[in-house]
Amino acid sequence: MSQKHVKEAFISNLNGTSLLEISLGLSLAPLCLLCRGLLLIFYSLHYGKPLSSRKYSLLLDFLVLVSPLLFSCTVLSPVMFFVPPVIAAFCAGIFSKIYSQRKHKTRVPFRQLVKDFQKTYLDPEHIPAITVFRVYVNVLTSISILAVDFPQYPRRYAKAETYGTGAMDLGVGAFIFGNAVVCPEVRQKSYVTQPKFSNLARQFFSVWPLIVLGIGRLLSVKSIEYHEHTSEYGVHWNFFFTLAFVRLAASLLLAIVPKNNSWIVAVNLAVLYQLILNTTSLKMFILHGSNGRDTRVGFLNANREGLLSLFGYLAIYMASVQVGLWLLKCRNSVKGWIEAVCFLLLTVLVLFVVLHVSQAYADPVSRRMANLSYCIWVVAHCLTFFICFVVTDLTLVFAKLLVKGSSVPCCWNVVKPPNASKKHETEAVPMGGEGKLSYSCLISAINKNQLLFFLLANVMTGIVNVLIDTIHSKTAFTLCILHLYMFLNCLIMHILHAKNIVLKFW
Repeated sequence: MSQKHVKEAFISNLNGTSLLEISLGLSLAPLCLLCRGLLLIFYSLHYGKPLSSRKYSLLLDFLVLVSPLLFSCTVLSPVMFFVPPVIAAFCAGIFSKIYSQRKHKTRVPFRQLVKDFQKTYLDPEHIPAITVFRVYVNVLTSISILAVDFPQYPRRYAKAETYGTGAMDLGVGAFIFGNAVVCPEVRQKSYVTQPKFSNLARQFFSVWPLIVLGIGRLLSVKSIEYHEHTSEYGVHWNFFFTLAFVRLAASLLLAIVPKNNSWIVAVNLAVLYQLILNTTSLKMFILHGSNGRDTRVGFLNANREGLLSLFGYLAIYMASVQVGLWLLKCRNSVKGWIEAVCFLLLTVLVLFVVLHVSQAYADPVSRRMANLSYCIWVVAHCLTFFICFVVTDLTLVFAKLLVKGSSVPCCWNVVKPPNASKKHETEAVPMGGEGKLSYSCLISAINKNQLLFFLLANVMTGIVNVLIDTIHSKTAFTLCILHLYMFLNCLIMHILHAKNIVLKFW
């Protein structure tokens, strides 16, 4: 077998992992974020000033926010179930130190602290958990697309061939979810007053970079005979095309249907698609081609997975638009967000029950078809991931209240102290100066140039695979390559952010 075929076989015919392992793995990134925030607060408490060095901020962010994820999907994967509890215990120890060492004059009974915390007002214009969710989906995807080519990356985390729940299967849907919750239809408050089809025309123009990137990837992969997993999207299709066409189709639907009814469109689309899969020969066509022997003759046969899975991804997108609209409802207090978390937890519980029924009576989860079970699974896990980040943010807000003047980048701004006088009730009084430190935050840096970050990750992944025999790499060498690859990408984002450069011209 050629090297190309060996690598293709290495990432093919896999079955994924358990829902429990993926759910536990979702807690890792929020715990890393919590650890970083508590370390910064502890630094402020110990030295009396926030960390302001760009160099040390980047190093801290990379070592705490990125490096644990690299270890967890390689050498620590056999003990993955122990990693989140260990990080949680470490965070609990730091929090205990902060609580016990805070200044005597700010010490009040714990019960009063909790009451004041619930009354704390937060900046309603910015929800950090959305930003962090989208950045971490990008980071985890970037890690996985290269790590999957090394033997240290567990095969159970890679994309399942037909049915199954691999970590990378979730990443594809999470990318769609993350784009939808901040789409123009969600963010534009004036959307209802503007001509709908003028917004649609703007969306058609905005997706051209994705189409160009898709064509560029197609040409580069074919020209250098790069290894491909054909049953993922097909012979010519790729994820850039999926992103572009899903966004266009969603914009068209939202120009016709009121955006507040997007969840109805999502449910109908996913259920109807599943009914067609189960009652016609469409499922056999996707899995085995028109001749039943996996033919790739003709454009539709060649790209059947990529083209027909668009229906499932569109359903995920429309459901996510509804989530985005709900999240942007004004909740300007900690108590309001605690209630929102409880509602989201109830929603997730219902979705997992529906997922169980769907897998039992309709079809198991299949990313290849993007069927009903896959849509439910993606939305449920994305909401779980988002809840973890909201809880992390609320915990950091509580810790910041213990240490006045502490700063945590990409964390909620407190805009009104609990005991503020009435004349200051409507004034925004940011506490902790997060805005001043935004330049030194890796999350903010990646957020500014997310598409570039993802593109660089794809390019560097290709370069590494061309230059290195990844399949036969030793553990130490693998870890060095993955860390160097991620650090270089993060460093570029950090430099661009420090110079206030945003490479977006569409």
